[in-house]
Amino acid sequence: MSKISKILIANRGEIALRIMRSAKEMGIKTVAVFSEADRNALHVRYADEAVCIGPPPSNQSYLLGEKIIDAAKKTGAEAIHPGYGFLSENAGFAKLVADSGLILIGPSPQAMEIMGNKLSAKAAALKYNIPMVPGTEEAIQDVNEAKQRAIEVGFPILIKAAAGGGGKGMRIVEKADDFEEQMQLAVSEATSAFGDGAVFIERYVTSPRHIEIQILGDNHGNIVHLFERECSVQRRHQKVIEEAPSSVLTEEIRAKMGACAVDVARSVNYSGAGTVEFILDENLDFFFLEMNTRLQVEHPVTELITGIDLVKEQIKVAAGETLSFTQEDLKISGHAIELRVYAEDPNNNFLPDIGTLHTYKTPKGNGVRVDDGFEQGMEIPIYYDPMIAKLITFGKDREEAIERMVRAIEEYEITGIETTLGFGKFVMQHEAFKTGRFDTHFVGKYFNSESLKNEDETEALIAAIIAAKLFQKGGSTEIVKQVTETSSDWRKNRLKF
Repeated sequence: MSKISKILIANRGEIALRIMRSAKEMGIKTVAVFSEADRNALHVRYADEAVCIGPPPSNQSYLLGEKIIDAAKKTGAEAIHPGYGFLSENAGFAKLVADSGLILIGPSPQAMEIMGNKLSAKAAALKYNIPMVPGTEEAIQDVNEAKQRAIEVGFPILIKAAAGGGGKGMRIVEKADDFEEQMQLAVSEATSAFGDGAVFIERYVTSPRHIEIQILGDNHGNIVHLFERECSVQRRHQKVIEEAPSSVLTEEIRAKMGACAVDVARSVNYSGAGTVEFILDENLDFFFLEMNTRLQVEHPVTELITGIDLVKEQIKVAAGETLSFTQEDLKISGHAIELRVYAEDPNNNFLPDIGTLHTYKTPKGNGVRVDDGFEQGMEIPIYYDPMIAKLITFGKDREEAIERMVRAIEEYEITGIETTLGFGKFVMQHEAFKTGRFDTHFVGKYFNSESLKNEDETEALIAAIIAAKLFQKGGSTEIVKQVTETSSDWRKNRLKF
């Protein structure tokens, strides 16, 4: 086993703090890295040591693997925890860490590389006969060939980018006449966002639910699943509310999905924490989507229903320890719900907001957990994703967890910026959510659907708003240019959770 006495956290905000707290309980020292924009951030103050790694834009700081490795070596850290976003699923960075003689608290570079591409991930999963959405198993470049395959699969179909996620390079096509134009748009989007224009085709599931299974593996061949999370309440293909367990899975379906998730992980000899994502149709048939080779934003709901600290388990696995529990030891206890508290305006298509937290008071009480990285008086940086906190509630059952979430939202005081708290309360009190009869179209169906713009328009608006607010604050033309140019990086590297 490898001794880990000091860990560098290659991230910022609430996830950096969350990792540091578990490390502290284990008697492990922590090192923070920070950009100039985060000099006074809470994670910098909480860590035992902190190293500045560059200017505010992430491509000049948090995305510079060599600077992060250099900081780890200078401070004597034996291991690096990448959190989520930024470099957490970057196989090149994982290899760089290994080549530097350091430990990455995460899976192997090989597992990251295979699961980082949807097509190679599908190929790996097919070895274990994992259910797949009908479609192509390889990238298609020829438009005529692709159109013929789409006709065979049957419309409506979904054109998807092989690389990346977050809705980029994804197009729904209702009929054959629209196929050529939509494929060209999907290829163009994928190339722009990920530098890879490869796309494939799947049958479009009209009423999908997004269900993911948490897995955990060690370096000795042991892999378990820690049940499911329901992640169907989304905006712009990005999760806003998650819960565990799902309100619709039977014990039989749960066991089958869990076994499939373990097999997907086994297909790449997976170690550490990971998540296997599935789509569930209206008949409760499930199909493999992809695997996220890192800790998820919504991991707290799994921790609450299982009693397992996933970060501690990640660290133990990275140190070479064997899992201390088996599948039979794991049980679901109670119900947990998470609301991502974003600095966004739900009434304006969830556009990001920036400003100062004039008031910031978190809710307290039984069954309430807040993972955050801000305090009153701090500014929301314009350079990174707009998540302020994760509000999680736990109850003996789903009804109690919902009641506690409503109470916690009402207690949460934030002024100075718009947030998703009001949206969260709307969801909790909506009949479709309370009865469990909802899918990934919840926002479009029930919440201000007329204001929803297409993603290209939203991206342009985000960049324009950031630039305008920078000018108001007296920012230089060069800084505005940097931020505007990296706005797509902001989405690509920090919102694909």
